[in-house]
Amino acid sequence: MTTETLNHLRSQIYALSESERAELARELIMSLGGPRDDAAGQAWNDEIIRRVAKVKSGKATLLSREEFRTKMRARIG
Repeated sequence: MTTETLNHLRSQIYALSESERAELARELIMSLGGPRDDAAGQAWNDEIIRRVAKVKSGKATLLSREEFRTKMRARIG
């Protein structure tokens, strides 16, 4: 694929909404994977359940999207 083609794709991708880009990113990442790891899937499900319980019990510290982005930008420079 040429640089010109990649640049064209990038411009089209950046024209998508944030949710559309997130969906595309997920699909692209899934297309890179090797064999499915069911144990990892179960571990993620367990983690999600744990985090939801923490939120429901009031033990979680929640951040707004902007607070999260600010912290992540500071972390990665």
